[in-house]
Amino acid sequence: MIENWTKEFIIQRLLAITLLVVLFILCFQVVQFFIVPALWAAILAYVTFPVYKFFHEKVRLSSDFSASIMTVSISLMIGVPLVIGIFILQQEALSIISNLIYRIRVGYVDVPDSIKDLPILGQQVKDILWRINKNPEGTLEAFRLWVQSHLYYGKVALDVVFSSFAKLGMALMTLFFFYRDGTSLVRQIRQALRNIIGNRIDGYIDSVGTTTRAVVYGIGLTALAQAILAGIGYYFSGSPSPILLTILTFVVALIPFGTPFAWGAVSIWLLSQGHTAEGIGLALWGVLVISWVDNLIRPIVISGATKIPFIIIFIGVLGGLTAFGFVGLFIGPVVLAIGLAVWREWISQHKNEIFAPQEIVLNDNQNPLSVDERTENN
Repeated sequence: MIENWTKEFIIQRLLAITLLVVLFILCFQVVQFFIVPALWAAILAYVTFPVYKFFHEKVRLSSDFSASIMTVSISLMIGVPLVIGIFILQQEALSIISNLIYRIRVGYVDVPDSIKDLPILGQQVKDILWRINKNPEGTLEAFRLWVQSHLYYGKVALDVVFSSFAKLGMALMTLFFFYRDGTSLVRQIRQALRNIIGNRIDGYIDSVGTTTRAVVYGIGLTALAQAILAGIGYYFSGSPSPILLTILTFVVALIPFGTPFAWGAVSIWLLSQGHTAEGIGLALWGVLVISWVDNLIRPIVISGATKIPFIIIFIGVLGGLTAFGFVGLFIGPVVLAIGLAVWREWISQHKNEIFAPQEIVLNDNQNPLSVDERTENN
């Protein structure tokens, strides 16, 4: 066949490949901003697709109406806690800033004695407080100048916030189409990959689906349970804004072993404010109750469903978080699950060669010879 290649044929193929590469790069540039929202939408649609099928197949609603119900429900589940959290955070921030400005003006900025009694740092803290309380107007003026000189970082933060909300809106809009056309889309992707790799792609896709569902349920259920238990602890310990702290704990709990940093920080804050019994009680509640949820639910739900060692899931979650951001919490385990599936398939196909016992015979000097050595001698 190579002999039949002409100069015109080679040039034609090179031009076609070049055009395809350029087209791929251009398409990537166009959809780059929407990749992460589409991934979030795909994950949400996949794990909640049985509910969509219930409305579409059992209740016999149209695909558009069923997709609309699911999209609105998911939007409310995400949007309502988000709006409540932003409102509470805004109120708390305004309260803290107003209280701080008032204390500066009256010359009474102070910290707990436990901080002022710290070795080395304690004396520096006392000196700073003395300078602040001695010249309130100068302190406020210095604070205004500092804010004005750092307005650029505020603009960057606002850009990140607006970009995040735009991605969230795009993910929710894409979610509707994944519900409505998800079955057809998966069928097309499966067939395209089957044309490239063969029928073995079916096992890989099943592995992706099982891992995605297990990781989402495992991480989500664990974070929800830990946040609820932590919220109970915040309420009874008298922590400020227990609802806001519960929402923040849920976000932190999505990261493996991140929950202790949430309730631990609140416990330390209570101790620094002189609430010794409440701080110790919250710490004990966190160690004895909240942390055990992570040790029980996450390994059982994830490893039990996927038949994948939990250490691989753990590495996938943290590695995915580092490589791809927050969505990597779910992408990382899926990538390692595919790699493990390929490894197991290769081992299964070549197990007779890898684990086959070698026949051992003795030569004239009573030294063992393997099959390969006997072949060479013959």
